[in-house]
Amino acid sequence: MNRKSQLGEFLQTRRSQLRPEDLHLPTYNERRRVPGLRREELALLAGVSSSYYTRLEQGQSQSASPEVLDAIARALRLDEFERRHLHDLAEVDRDRPRHRARRPAPERVSEATRQLLDVLTDVPAIVLGLRGDVLAWNRLGHALFAGHLDFGAPQAAAQPPNMARLVFLDSHTRALYADWPGKARAVVGNLRLVAGRHPEDAMLHALVGELSSRSREFATMWADHRVRACTAASYEMRHPLVGALTVIQQTLSHGPGPNVVVATTEEGSPSRAAVTLLAQATAEATVLGSGSRTARQVTAATGGTASGEAGPAVPGRSGPPATAG
Repeated sequence: MNRKSQLGEFLQTRRSQLRPEDLHLPTYNERRRVPGLRREELALLAGVSSSYYTRLEQGQSQSASPEVLDAIARALRLDEFERRHLHDLAEVDRDRPRHRARRPAPERVSEATRQLLDVLTDVPAIVLGLRGDVLAWNRLGHALFAGHLDFGAPQAAAQPPNMARLVFLDSHTRALYADWPGKARAVVGNLRLVAGRHPEDAMLHALVGELSSRSREFATMWADHRVRACTAASYEMRHPLVGALTVIQQTLSHGPGPNVVVATTEEGSPSRAAVTLLAQATAEATVLGSGSRTARQVTAATGGTASGEAGPAVPGRSGPPATAG
């Protein structure tokens, strides 16, 4: 995943996704061999020469100015995140020679972040690393997103649970999301942004390669070159213990370090009641040391789940995070 190849693939893919009629370009009813705009049409819209744009798309030119990139972004109708991604892909650091993909230093959770998790007792929260590795979670975050894994998995495992692996390769996580394709596209779009900013990250290379080989759906979405920042999004979830609920997943921190992601619910809503019920079950499970016993108690007390339907207890961890997710 070097910058030159990613840049060319991104431009070519996004160009193929634009139809001439979308941009009010005349086609004269001609039959086209390939979908989307031709290179010369995109170059005309961007105000650059066709030969220059061709070199840029083929990775033969590294001299694109920010102004030219912005013009191409407008021609491709990119949103703000996609425009920034284009700049990331085209960026060339002339003062530093390129190196082979390298293994980065392990990511750590700061003491301040751990204290934040401790005080967020009523809000599901997890700490995600650069590539979506789960570095830490509070009790409620663990119960909501991955109650079938050991609570200590992020600290105890040589390879922590990874949200991309969980979403694409873990049946429990897949069943959590009513609109699984929407969640999956968001995960892939965020990984695309990370890949544009860190093209030399060996662990990211390995993750993308693994998911591409093990999931045809991931490979298809990855080839689409859509980018998306996971800042805030609403998801309908189907939790095996408390039933249906709608949460807004928000990233509280945006920077080079790990990010804290929380799941909030509307005050007074059935979803808030479901999270409250999950918090009670989690607290009781911590005291009793038995998640299955707590689940039976909650089911008996409520006549089912928070949504009024009977639900199974949260299952135990079925395998190491590297393969289970």
